[in-house]
Amino acid sequence: MPELSAITSAFGDALTLHSISVILGGVLLGYLVGVIPGLNRSVAIAIAIPLTFYMSAYAAIAFLIGLSKGTAAGSAVSAILLNTPGEPSSAATCLDGYPMAKNGQPRKALKVGLLASVIGDLLSTLLLIAVVIPFASIALKFGPYELAAILIFALVFIAGMAGGSFLKGMAAGGMGVILGTVGLDPETGAMRFTFGFAELMEGVPILPLVIGTLALSEMFVQLDEYRRTKGGSSVRLGHNPDDDLSYSEFKKTLPTIFKSTGVGAFVGALPGLGPSVGSFMAYGLAKRGAKDPDSFGKGNPNGIAAAEAADNAVIPASYIPLFGLGIPGSVSAALLVGAFMIHGIQVGPLMLRDHPQMLFTIFAGMVIASLIMLAVGWYGLRIFAKVTNVPQNIVIPVVIFLCLAGIQVQGYGTFGLLTVFGFAIFGYFLKKHDYSFVTFLVAFIVTPMLEMNLRQSVILSGGEISILLQRPIALFFVVATGLMVLHLAWSGYRTYRQRRLVSA
Repeated sequence: MPELSAITSAFGDALTLHSISVILGGVLLGYLVGVIPGLNRSVAIAIAIPLTFYMSAYAAIAFLIGLSKGTAAGSAVSAILLNTPGEPSSAATCLDGYPMAKNGQPRKALKVGLLASVIGDLLSTLLLIAVVIPFASIALKFGPYELAAILIFALVFIAGMAGGSFLKGMAAGGMGVILGTVGLDPETGAMRFTFGFAELMEGVPILPLVIGTLALSEMFVQLDEYRRTKGGSSVRLGHNPDDDLSYSEFKKTLPTIFKSTGVGAFVGALPGLGPSVGSFMAYGLAKRGAKDPDSFGKGNPNGIAAAEAADNAVIPASYIPLFGLGIPGSVSAALLVGAFMIHGIQVGPLMLRDHPQMLFTIFAGMVIASLIMLAVGWYGLRIFAKVTNVPQNIVIPVVIFLCLAGIQVQGYGTFGLLTVFGFAIFGYFLKKHDYSFVTFLVAFIVTPMLEMNLRQSVILSGGEISILLQRPIALFFVVATGLMVLHLAWSGYRTYRQRRLVSA
């Protein structure tokens, strides 16, 4: 366990003027991105990663975490005022947020959403700090057998849970594994899948891959849907004295917020499920447990509180497998791995051993980011409400320019631009055909670690699989992986048969 002096020192570093300014900048930018329909957290982080290249490692991660948190909270604004969620996970917020705004209470709805977001985020962050340090301490004792088995299990689990189809999830993971093996063989030095390009000798560059598959491909999708009209007209904030949140009204939502935070934290800790699952699950539980379930969908504040608390609780909880095992459980967590890699830091349990001060300072920065998020959202309410009216024909060209400028600033040159466009087309078809982005990115990022641990396991065991009988943790995850594959395959087959019967 960390010493008290280390924790105190970490909070001291996080409370410096420079640190607070970086976090504030991330939260502000995140709020703006979340408010604008058509943009989302993944796009924002992908575009922002090049901006962090010249920052210190801590400043870069603090900025990106603030950005991620601000986007999640800001997306509720467009969900409530426009009935158009800035994030897919805010779709549940629309169910009660927009009706409440149309009923003449937009400011009250926004404040309920903001307070639920901040509480859910803060409590989940504290849970992360409490759980991940002992978790990482245990993970440091794992050998290559255990790590290889856990990584394989995580890939299968994410492939089965992150998308609608297990086969599509496995296919996306397979593509990520293939791209993760590009470059020099770590054991023999032979070139793999480089096709004569010297730029690929060190592997596929993560920045063009991330910007292409996430940000630029999303702009292609938005261009494709540009002519579609958005549902619902914008609700404007008025000066109605009744449209304000009293303490007694907020107090009634607190039980829902606490329960939904627990749901969101549980979902976030399981790799691959994502905030959309958490927000809709919490909304459903709140509706079923309510005394007046019929009021949900008509402007019930508890519906907004449930969706927003769970949505924002998922983000910090998704960092538990990231910092504990080095396994990113969501797209935003995977992007953070890319930022760590740019600054030469291996994320995972080794951070507790090699960079403990940075790890504790990141946790302190996350707590500060939650408080800054409350201040930014509370005092910037009217400004962010006006941002919802920014048209897409302005947003899309600006984002495309930032994508290409980010690649050029990092010095990738013509090869980088071609790579970005190639991955943009690749990402566009992944989105259109509903392949799991989480599985693809996680597989790409963990493949080098998986390959290293598999090779070490084979060398140490002399190729004898019976060694697993002496490694109970590794054996447990090997068996769990086999059972997971059988369960997912059987579930997929049953779904296929049901569809055949319905179509017949």
